[in-house]
Amino acid sequence: MTALAKRKYTVEEYIELLKNSDERFEYFNGEIFSMAAGKVAHEDIASNLIYSLRDKLKGLNYRIAGGNLAIKTVKAWPFRLPDVSVVCGERIIEEMQGIDMLVNPTLIIEVLSPTTKGYDQDAKFLAYQAIESFKEYLLVSQNSPHVIQYVRQPSGKWLRSDIIGLESTVELESVGVTLSLGEIYWMVTFPDPESPVVGSPQT
Repeated sequence: MTALAKRKYTVEEYIELLKNSDERFEYFNGEIFSMAAGKVAHEDIASNLIYSLRDKLKGLNYRIAGGNLAIKTVKAWPFRLPDVSVVCGERIIEEMQGIDMLVNPTLIIEVLSPTTKGYDQDAKFLAYQAIESFKEYLLVSQNSPHVIQYVRQPSGKWLRSDIIGLESTVELESVGVTLSLGEIYWMVTFPDPESPVVGSPQT
């Protein structure tokens, strides 16, 4: 994640840039950050997640979206761009200068990269936490089979679990389905040449 020229930008400037570029940008505290083009592993993991979620939630009242649907964040105005989002029920959409913003996400998933890892785990997560409908957050490593899961508790606190290994599964409490890490990392090659390539979405 790389900041553009060091100056304060308006929200209007940010949205105009976003609308006229194929690149993804995020706006935070008056700065605009370029979300560098993802590696193949990042794209494969995001695609696997969307495919698996759509397959398991088929026929149920959920809506799944990829990285082009913005999520409205009042605490970090105006919105964030996740890798995957899921809504229970109908989407509530607000429009801002031609950008559709999802108001009511249930589950949000970010695929971590070296340049965005700290931001996704800290500032971005804090921004999402102010969304009343938001129940669950997944942070998915692209360098090893490791998923960090946060689930909102009745007290309002967030319970963290670390799920590690291709044979492990993660139970998505907010949407009532279970994903294996084998599904999430299907056909993903890890940086370590001795790490496995998962050969089947049903692994």
